[in-house]
Amino acid sequence: MIACNRRTWANGLLVATLLYFPTAHAQLGNLLNQGGNGAAAGGLGSLGGLGSGLSLQSLTSGSTGNVAGVLEFCIKNNYLGGGASSVKDGLMSKLPGGSSSSDSGYTDGAKGILNSGDGKQVDLSGGGLKEQITKQVCDKILAQGKSLL
Repeated sequence: MIACNRRTWANGLLVATLLYFPTAHAQLGNLLNQGGNGAAAGGLGSLGGLGSGLSLQSLTSGSTGNVAGVLEFCIKNNYLGGGASSVKDGLMSKLPGGSSSSDSGYTDGAKGILNSGDGKQVDLSGGGLKEQITKQVCDKILAQGKSLL
């Protein structure tokens, strides 16, 4: 009974968060229908049912700055190890002027917002993604970052 109440409370909190962040709502709405371990099913290849054609295989950032910012977020939150820092630093050197302050993609990424190439956004900073899914997204963005170097 206690576990059920926690799940109900967590789902209520997730709904309130999704209503506050409309862009996340479209992508994360199906997560509620997945239930407790539903997002972990199937090797996470579908990102827990994010819908809109988003899957781990197709998820990429739309800009070098956003990749660097997401890597910053992933490193800061311990989703990636220290080796990712060199990739992030290499990407930072490719930004105009080598500065993150003028790149909105980097700024979004550092907050945990992944901006995909087709205009969709995925909030990695507590928008309802389970930790294991966020880790896999970080791994995927690290791979993308390495390919950009």
